[in-house]
Amino acid sequence: MELKKVVVTGLGAITPIGNTVAEFWDGLLNGKSGAAPIQQFDASKFKTQFACEIKNFNVEDHIDKKEARKLDQFSQYAMVSATEAMVDSKLMESNPNVDRIGVIWGSGIGGLKTFQDESQNFFAGDGTPKFNPFFIPKMIADIAAGHISIKYGLRGPNYVTVSACASATNAIIDSFNLIRLGKADAIVTGGSEAAVNEMGMGGFNALRALSTRNDSPETASRPFDLDRDGFVLGEGGGALILEEYEHAIKRGATIYAEILGGGMSGDAYHMTAPHPDGIGARNTMIAALEDAELEPTAIDYVNVHGTSTPLGDLAETKAIMQVFGEHAYKLNISSTKSMTGHLLGAAGAIEAIACILAVQNDVVPPTINHFTDDPEIDNKLNFTFNKAQHRTVDVALSNTFGFGGHNTSVIVRKYKG
Repeated sequence: MELKKVVVTGLGAITPIGNTVAEFWDGLLNGKSGAAPIQQFDASKFKTQFACEIKNFNVEDHIDKKEARKLDQFSQYAMVSATEAMVDSKLMESNPNVDRIGVIWGSGIGGLKTFQDESQNFFAGDGTPKFNPFFIPKMIADIAAGHISIKYGLRGPNYVTVSACASATNAIIDSFNLIRLGKADAIVTGGSEAAVNEMGMGGFNALRALSTRNDSPETASRPFDLDRDGFVLGEGGGALILEEYEHAIKRGATIYAEILGGGMSGDAYHMTAPHPDGIGARNTMIAALEDAELEPTAIDYVNVHGTSTPLGDLAETKAIMQVFGEHAYKLNISSTKSMTGHLLGAAGAIEAIACILAVQNDVVPPTINHFTDDPEIDNKLNFTFNKAQHRTVDVALSNTFGFGGHNTSVIVRKYKG
């Protein structure tokens, strides 16, 4: 069976450094930090009092007030980013067969704020079960894909992938596979997350996963730096329209890039920590290269998982050396989480978008907040520290890894017509 060619024809993003794709890309290239003191609740008693929140966002600018009340924040971010991507793609203007257009979304947690609010309301009462009728439909992680499909009448494959911080990349890989197998003409994919609330911050603080650099939030996310002390929690969403190549050409679509392959693996090691030798990270990158039928030397840029945790950054660096060997020194490597923070289940979507824009524009966004080299990390590697770098980027690889040992990689290539 001949596999179909899969391309990207639409992009959408709402992130801590920009509420559209254009703003997001500008923020990346200018090394903008999205970290600041938390505004959504009083965090004064928390170990970490800052996050990468969405800014200047009024949901009613995008969604009718009555409808917005039925959506948890993670679904709001899904709808906003998916709408931008759909408008960008002009997919619906071609009167497509909606039975062959699907939605595969990713979210690691889903409606955490809704669960928190409803729990607080119940336990503050006298035990009488009074719950919002939208409690369950707002909270469940699959509902974001449902709302996107309802808005556009899309009746193709429809579900949500849940694999912690690898969720959105799993969604992209599933979408890619279904299209190239001929099961769909196009799929709206990506991911969203909204965990900047008391339960999210408190839970990750209890794990000692978050940076506690409260005196300098904007420099707290510092991947590969000697003094990194944990990740910075982010929120938002990213959407991509993946489409079968001939379908896209027939309707005259603008093509951003081609999806070449995806890899998945498990660490089989620990519930939160990565394998110290980077075995799972190595395996997923190798699987992606094999799927794309590429040699490691074909890769120009790696957007790393790079969360700014002491263990994670070191393990991923080891994996890169195992996969790329001497070619690793010719790569550009960067962690855009240094600017956006960690969007958990949405991370893979906005980082895939960063890779797509890098290959389209031949520029690599930086890893900001580098101050001190870590002697355990090979700093002959080009981590694109502190400033964007122009270079030819024909092929880029994006890594996303999640608690539970879930590892994913996706490869994109420049579209040359």
